[in-house]
Parts: sequence; C-alpha cells; structure tokens
Amino acid sequence: MPIQKTRLQSFMHHLVSYSWIAVGAFLAAVAVRIFLLPNELIDGGIVGIALILTRLYGDQLLSFFLIVLNIPFIYLAYRFIRRTFVIHMGAAVMLFAGFLVVLQMAPTFIGDPLEIIVIGGAILGIGVGLIIRHGGCLDGTEILAIIINRKKGFTVGQVVLFINFFVFGAYGWIFQDWHIALQSLMTYIVAFKMMDLVIVGLDELKSVLIISSKPKELSNVIMNQLGLGLTIMHGRGGFSGDAKEILFIIVERLDLAELKEIVLAEDPAAFMAIENLHEVVYGRQAPLPHKKKARTKAIEKSL
Repeated sequence: MPIQKTRLQSFMHHLVSYSWIAVGAFLAAVAVRIFLLPNELIDGGIVGIALILTRLYGDQLLSFFLIVLNIPFIYLAYRFIRRTFVIHMGAAVMLFAGFLVVLQMAPTFIGDPLEIIVIGGAILGIGVGLIIRHGGCLDGTEILAIIINRKKGFTVGQVVLFINFFVFGAYGWIFQDWHIALQSLMTYIVAFKMMDLVIVGLDELKSVLIISSKPKELSNVIMNQLGLGLTIMHGRGGFSGDAKEILFIIVERLDLAELKEIVLAEDPAAFMAIENLHEVVYGRQAPLPHKKKARTKAIEKSL
C-alpha cells in the first residue's frame, strides 16, 4: 500500500511538472511568434541563433532550427548532467517547437517598440521561468555553461553573458542594423528579470545568522515582538575557543529592517550575517500557513 501511494505521488508530481512545462513552452512560443519574430527581435542563446537563421532562410524553418541546434546540448546534458534533466529539456524543446508551428498563423502584435519589448519580454520570461522552475530548459547554451563552470570555474552567468554578447553582436553585424540588436538586448533583459521573478517568487526571503553575547534575550525579543521562529545552533569561537549560541532566522525582506533594529537595540555588539534565499521548501509536516506567526513556527519545526 505505501509503495502504491509513493508511485501515485510520483506520477502526480511528474504530471504537474510536465503540465507547467507545457504552459511555459506555450507562453514562450506566443512571445516569439506574436511579438519577437514579426518585429525582427531575437532572444539570447540557441533561441536567438534559431531566430537569426529563420530570418535568413525562412519563417517555416524556425522549429527545425530550434530542435537541430539543441540536439548537441541535449547530448551534453545526458553525458555530464543527469538523465532526468535530459527528459525534461527534451520535452520542453519539443513542446516549444510544436507550439511555434501551431501559432504560425496567429495574428502578430505590431505596436510601439517599447510595448513590444516589455510585453514580449515579460511573456517570454514567464514562460522560460516556468520551464526552468519545473526542471526543464530551452536554451542549450546553459548546458554548455554548466559544463564550463565545472571544468574551468567560470560562473554560469558569465558564460551565458559571454555567448549572448556574440549572439546579439552577430545579429547587428549580419543585418547591419544595431537598433534591432539593441532592442533585442533590451527584450532579453526584461525576459531575464521576469524569469528570475518567476523562479525565485515574489517573496524575498533572507536568512540571518546572529552571534551575540545575549542569545536567550534576543531569542525572546525576536519571537515575541516579531513573531519569528528561529533555530539555535551551537558554535565555538575560532580564536577564543569559547562556546557560542548562534541564532538562525528566516525572515521576509519587509521585516529585515525591524529585525536589525531590535537586535542592535538589545545587543549593540551583536554580529549579523544576512544572505538572500531563492527558495524555502516545506515538508509535509510543515505546511506554509497564511499567518506569519504560524508560518514561522512551521519554519522552526522544519529546521
């Protein structure tokens, strides 16, 4: 019985993931077919190269170029990353290519360049963000970036930026029009920021480590005044060798200023290290309630 339940949960998880990947692929195809391609704009990476080739050799070859250009990177993902990622990426690419064919006769959006850049870029970013959030990928250059990161130490962002610099530069040089290259770059920036928002989410969470000589007093103040849960970790000073209690807290961005004010008011000598959190995952025993106090208690239990 537990095995059947686990299989059902796994099936439902995959069904939800592929459904969101399909939604993301459809939105990305809408952005390309209705906004970017008719207005001679491109995206970065493999999609951008496919759009350049499409403008050179014909609109009907877009899906073909997209699939062919991604095949080597799918193979690299199979060799150097993991097979489940290859399946998700393959599904995302095929769905994206299929939706591009279906939308070939869709009406195009012709308007002010700023409207095209913002709306088209936002829709593209939402689509790609949904795909990445659920384990897929449309841009094979990210696979190459991950491999280079492992081999040479360059960050994924640095490699992708380097590749896209040549993609947009080549577009402007081939068609001798640097205005469309610049507008394409602006569209890419809008898409990138929207993609990041979809992946990270609207809640900007921070993790805070506090080292203080008054850990108990600070714990009581933080829990009672802010309603925040926390975890007490035991550490030892590197130079002094003294045992210390370290407070670990997850806090929303809007509560961060008040948290710092309360900590420094209670202990002006306190040390705080603050980091950005992209995501916090709650287990079955720690659901995410709506009220802050209940939510933070759930965080404390999960830690």
